[in-house]
Amino acid sequence: MSNSIATPTGASAGISRAERKVILASSLGTVFEWYDFFLYGALAAIIGKQFFAGVNETTAFIFALMTFAAGFLVRPFGALVFGRLGDMVGRKYTFLATIVIMGLSTFLVGVLPGYATLGIAAPLILVSLRMLQGLAIGGEYGGAAIYVAEHAPDNRRGGYTSWIQTTAGAGLLLSLLVILACRKLTGDAFGDWGWRLPFLLSIFLLAISTWIRLSMQESPAFLKMKAEGKHSKAPISESFGNRANLKLVLISLFGFNGGQAVTFYCAQFYSLFFLTQILKVDPQTANLMLIASLIITTPLFLYFGHLSDRIGRKPVLIAGLALGLALTFPAFRWLTDYANPDVSAAQTRAPVTVVADPASCHFQFDPIGKAKLDTPCDQAKALLAKNGVPYQQKAAPAGVTEIHIGGTTLNGFDKAALQGALKTAGYPEKADPAKINHAMVILVLVLLSVISALTYGPLAAMMVELFPTRIRYTSMSLPYHLGNGWIGGLMPTVAFSLVVYTGDILYGLWYPIVVYAVSLTVSLLFLKETFRNDIHQH
Repeated sequence: MSNSIATPTGASAGISRAERKVILASSLGTVFEWYDFFLYGALAAIIGKQFFAGVNETTAFIFALMTFAAGFLVRPFGALVFGRLGDMVGRKYTFLATIVIMGLSTFLVGVLPGYATLGIAAPLILVSLRMLQGLAIGGEYGGAAIYVAEHAPDNRRGGYTSWIQTTAGAGLLLSLLVILACRKLTGDAFGDWGWRLPFLLSIFLLAISTWIRLSMQESPAFLKMKAEGKHSKAPISESFGNRANLKLVLISLFGFNGGQAVTFYCAQFYSLFFLTQILKVDPQTANLMLIASLIITTPLFLYFGHLSDRIGRKPVLIAGLALGLALTFPAFRWLTDYANPDVSAAQTRAPVTVVADPASCHFQFDPIGKAKLDTPCDQAKALLAKNGVPYQQKAAPAGVTEIHIGGTTLNGFDKAALQGALKTAGYPEKADPAKINHAMVILVLVLLSVISALTYGPLAAMMVELFPTRIRYTSMSLPYHLGNGWIGGLMPTVAFSLVVYTGDILYGLWYPIVVYAVSLTVSLLFLKETFRNDIHQH
């Protein structure tokens, strides 16, 4: 691959109005596909009750998060399958395949009977549909980013591809708005059947997206390469069997894709889980605050993409990773203080400690629904986790279980007594709407999204510029989806599980902190600037 400065070509001289329309159409289709993919994450709590009713409540929610993560786990396989097709057959028809698989899978979730009707078959089918979604999105992003980049002027790739970077946030925003409208339309019935409506709507978006994809033209860079007979016959082996290219793949994965992924899911998903499941903020209120932050920050993805055309991709990316490392813990402390100040005040005034024999305290995750989890320690921890109450755990001799709430000590587990003691100590069952500082919560969410925009805005252009045209689709898709699918996609599940396990509502944040540290180190040491690379090299 050449690092030479690109010389003026037809691409760098500008693009026609028709090509601009094609790029816009590509972005719009990608928004719809992200909408389909993110619906599940936004409705994870409700889906957990519908499809995992055979296990305890804590396990049901973790299972729902795991099903959410399942879509991410298969994304690298989708990257390989569709990346290979994209490099061999072309970008356009790969686009068509991914959108059809995504749209149909999403629609079928909307008509799938729950656990009460199908039993264990319901969650198994749900996981299968979620995995099909993951396969589809695994082929989507790389194609969209490449398609736009290969049409863009050489000195404006960051700005043009940043439109693709906004599609994930736009898809999430669209999903949240549709969910809010359906909540309003169905009222109390939303948890029973109204949640299905956003999934059913995807059939109409599928029709629009298919029409958009059919109207698209093939990438001129791919057509030129194919006409010259230089397209790859074996893109997977060329991408990962070549030592030099494999090195770029690894730098891409560990240097910026992993860190970028965690900034995105920290800002857009874990913040929502944290507000609703841990701080007990009303879901509609939490969604509205997240929507406000998305509206404010989405233009920043475009700005940072344009900025990377002027100063380079690496400085913008490094700034985002450094801010993520420095501000993640403070940001979630601020969320706690501003979204549910009663929790912070009660924790300071009357900290909770569970003192018990470690052998009697089990991890609050029962995948097969067989563990009894009925010891006093288990029951106390389950109730505390359910109510979003932070606690510490200390060892005690066998047979001893004490719950200390400030100066109050409870022996053994008595549900009514524990709930009464928590209430007396000031621990709320839900966040008090009157005490939520909405402006400050939105400001903190904006801060998290700014960090995400710094790492995500220049990402597509950098990924395209790293790899040669003949194997670009395959080479960039796999590290992107390993980073976003495995490292980022697992974040909500792992972080929430750590919170339940330790009782520390901020403990799950160690996951993104470790990822940020690794990505920042690898980027500083090994990542070279790409914004002057010639992407027309085969």
